[in-house]
Parts: sequence; structure tokens; C-alpha cells
Amino acid sequence: MKTELCQFCLRSGILCSKCRAKIEKGEVTQRDLEIARLLVSIEEEYPLLQDVYFHGSVETDNVLAILVRRGDLNKILSYGGKIIKFLESKTGKTIRVLEYNSSERKFIEDLFAPLTVLAINKIWLPDGSIETRVILKGKDRKKSSLNVNAMGEIAKKVKGITLRVEFSE
Repeated sequence: MKTELCQFCLRSGILCSKCRAKIEKGEVTQRDLEIARLLVSIEEEYPLLQDVYFHGSVETDNVLAILVRRGDLNKILSYGGKIIKFLESKTGKTIRVLEYNSSERKFIEDLFAPLTVLAINKIWLPDGSIETRVILKGKDRKKSSLNVNAMGEIAKKVKGITLRVEFSE
């Protein structure tokens, strides 16, 4: 697995001066370090993880969003979801895997998966701010235990977008 921290630090548990400086500056959080170590620990069992670039994580409520490079999403979701289940058991949080540098539309679709996104619109407010309205399929609402407020917070932290989520029948 590739990340902002060096492999030696992740495997040994002892941080070099460069990695320690990244944590002190806030470029990498303690939670990022913890997730990266967990992913490195299962790399042998799941070889596809060796090619995954882990950008970081965002935590809100009971949801932990893991940010990976574009194209790495399927590698983490492979193996029948065993990697996600492992991370959920270790962190005690619901895990969402998102592509870090994807388009806004792809990011929103991944964020609300498995719900169906019917439309995404921009709303320009009188105070000059912009909100993104996301319309989700209403029938899917009962199937999913998705925390819509947590998803909105994740979108704000990762992409800087304010979401207004609505359901349509």
C-alpha cells in the first residue's frame, strides 16, 4: 500500500522524523496512521492492496470515510467486502470508501451508494453561497441505513461542498 507515510514507519510502528513532522503539521492524522497500519497489516492476505494509494480518512458521527486514489476503489471493495468488514471490526465505525480526486458527481454517487442518485443540481443562494442539491430515489430509503447527515459532513470536509439531500418517489 502506498501512502503519505513511509513503509518502514507503518510496518515498524516507530515514526521517522519526516513522518513525525507530517503528523505534527496535521498533513496526516492519528486516525490516518491507524488505518494505514491496519491496511498494511493485511496486505499479505489481500495482494491487491499493494497497489492502493491511501490519501487519508475523514471521520464523522459513526462513519469513517477512507479516501483512495482514482481507480483504487474496486481494489478495496474486492475480496467480497472482507477488507471493509475487517476495518469495521477494528474501528467500530461504518466504513465508506471514496475516490479522493474523482469528479463531484462520481464522489456524490459513491458517497450515497447503494442509493440511486436521480439528480444533482446547484443552488445559488442570495448570500452568495452555493449548495448542491442531491435527489435520491425514495423507494431505496427504507433499504439503506445510511446516515444522510454524516454523508453531508463528509462531503463538506472532503470536497468543500454543502449538500441538500432530498428523496423523490
